[in-house]
Amino acid sequence: MTPQQISDAELAGQPAAYWTGVAYEALIAFTRAQQVAKGYTQPQFWLLRNLSENDISPDGEGMTLPELREAMTSYIRPEDDLAAEAAVLLERGWLTQDAEDRLWLTEEGEQARVDLARNAPAIRAALHEGIADADYVTTVKVLQQLIRNAGGTVA
Repeated sequence: MTPQQISDAELAGQPAAYWTGVAYEALIAFTRAQQVAKGYTQPQFWLLRNLSENDISPDGEGMTLPELREAMTSYIRPEDDLAAEAAVLLERGWLTQDAEDRLWLTEEGEQARVDLARNAPAIRAALHEGIADADYVTTVKVLQQLIRNAGGTVA
């Protein structure tokens, strides 16, 4: 039976964890492929964001790789090699590294972060194609309730 042939009653009985897992992997793969096509990786973008005082960094201070890994713990993937990703950004001149192994965002890196962030709306639009905002909001609210029902915390 194809997904289009599954009745609403059958869908209602399927495990949410299965579908959220499938969705997560598909969304991450799509997003990462779009970013690679533009010449950067998702972890590289996260490094820039976490080091920018204009984005995630509270103070713009440099951070070591272990500190960055800790800051990204809720979204970094096991296969992400921050040392290799940082090496690319160092080579591009988007980061510098001091004697204490702290990584710092350069002016070029900040401009790259701003430029790369401009790709997000197109990625979002492609993922949301054919989905009404109201349906998306309902989906997110349902997921939040599932999280609460499972004893999790909704940020």
